[in-house]
Amino acid sequence: MTETNDAPDTAPSTDATAQTPPDRLSVNPRSSHFDADLLRRGVGIKFKGRERSDIEEYSISEGWVRVQAGKTMDRKGQPLTLKLSGPVEAWFQDLGDDAPVARKE
Repeated sequence: MTETNDAPDTAPSTDATAQTPPDRLSVNPRSSHFDADLLRRGVGIKFKGRERSDIEEYSISEGWVRVQAGKTMDRKGQPLTLKLSGPVEAWFQDLGDDAPVARKE
């Protein structure tokens, strides 16, 4: 006997966690913090009060970002990154100008 489920598949979530980016996210596909679906939405990052577009990875709770160190590559062909500490804010750009911002409180 097979069971049928008449309920619709997962409905889109409208809670606050779906409206703000995760605590940590990376643009490197090799990272465990990489999420292509979230990156497609567009994530805005503000670091130390200045909006930046060169962020490789960030962590809101730990207060740091990683940025590429020029065109320098490591021996495996990956860009070298610098870890900068300071306040980090993130939001989804597809939600417009009044998007909820994820930040450390």
